[in-house]
Amino acid sequence: MSGRTGKVTCDLSISVDGYAAGLNQTEQRPFGDDGGDGWGGRLHAWMFDDPEENRAETERLGAAKAFVMGRNMFGPVRGDWDREWNGWWGDNPPFHGPVFVLTHHPRAPQPMEGGTTYHFVTDGIESALKRAREAAGDGEVSIHGGAATANQYLAAGLVDELRLHVVPFTMGGGTRLFDGVPGLNLEQVGSRATSTVTHLTYRVLR
Repeated sequence: MSGRTGKVTCDLSISVDGYAAGLNQTEQRPFGDDGGDGWGGRLHAWMFDDPEENRAETERLGAAKAFVMGRNMFGPVRGDWDREWNGWWGDNPPFHGPVFVLTHHPRAPQPMEGGTTYHFVTDGIESALKRAREAAGDGEVSIHGGAATANQYLAAGLVDELRLHVVPFTMGGGTRLFDGVPGLNLEQVGSRATSTVTHLTYRVLR
């Protein structure tokens, strides 16, 4: 971590067989066929159905000072920005800080209520992370997903801490964590089981 400031973390909810989103993703069901109802589906029900039991983990999710996400996580719009779309989270997103969205199509920054501003980065994952680090100062940067974006950062050796929220079911298909990622050496630094999810924290060793 020589020359780095705050940690680079990665948080993902996954099924037991490692999927972070199911097949057949739509605007109404952004996480696809994961067997659940509502915006977050079954993978993210622990955040909404059991908020007190999982409060420590949900608060930690929002502790980062800057965020990086893939375009697929930002929304369903593909290709040129020919449709008004400002993310799944409404006018006041939960980030309350700068969010750097990976895309191949330029777009002006989009400020939102509550301190969130989306910045659209067209020159790759390292550029997005550099900008996020500059914005975060000494604070954490969160690689916020989805799995394809997380896999790119893990494969490049750019993640310091991996936080997995394992939901007790198997999905059988979709977008999977670790696909295309070389073997990793991980040190388990935390684990906590609640009634609906197991929270695991690993330090990525280099």
